[in-house]
Amino acid sequence: MPDPASLPAPSLDPRPPLLQVDGLRQEFGGVTALDGISFELRAGEILALIGPNGAGKSTCFNILGGQARPTAGSVRFDGRELTRLSPQAIWRLGIGRTFQTAATFATLSAQENVQAALLSRDRRLMRLWRRADRYRPQEALALLAQVGLAEQAARPAGVLTYGDVKRLELALALAHAPRLLLMDEPAAGMNSAERHALMDLVRALVEQHQLAVLFTEHSLDVVFRHASRVAVLAQGRLIALDSPAAIAADPQVRRAYLGNDSFQRRH
Repeated sequence: MPDPASLPAPSLDPRPPLLQVDGLRQEFGGVTALDGISFELRAGEILALIGPNGAGKSTCFNILGGQARPTAGSVRFDGRELTRLSPQAIWRLGIGRTFQTAATFATLSAQENVQAALLSRDRRLMRLWRRADRYRPQEALALLAQVGLAEQAARPAGVLTYGDVKRLELALALAHAPRLLLMDEPAAGMNSAERHALMDLVRALVEQHQLAVLFTEHSLDVVFRHASRVAVLAQGRLIALDSPAAIAADPQVRRAYLGNDSFQRRH
């Protein structure tokens, strides 16, 4: 039975959860990477998943995205079980994902990258063997405008700044109109101004489209400024789930981060 301290406090939000994670467990040989974690996420909410290295964040993300199957537990998206579905099937349900290392076609323009994503969304991938630049150009431009890249539409992705590449990756994720967005360290490699600008953009998109966002992040300034709630993992267990202010003051969280100067310095 899980420790009561590992269980999230009941939510006061009256909206039904979009994502429900219940008793998720993952074992690799004799190692327990996740130990019965449970949480919920609603539309319009940004939930940060944090923890020391090796806490289980990547394992959790890989299960949610279909890259791994759990030993036990349930993951439901809008009432549908995900744990036996492929990544492609999960994507089709409306769950997008961005990765720590942005994945774009460097030689294609920003607009063509988005057009390729639209081809994938519409199940017309064979057209990638031809030119993609004629496919839904106005829709591609509209998606680039949403992330502030309309003026960069014609530039190859390979010459964009790193911050703009991360914006482009966000446009690619938005191409299939996801309801839930999984973001794996979205601010990795960015300076302070770039990472806050990116997360301000994410917040605006959440409010505009009523997305749900789950993100992992090592930059705690990003977490405590932009998250609606914060979930903390330590040694595969969920030790706290609360508002940013409550998490910053939680002595158990501080112990989990013992020796992490960035946490102690900022909070």
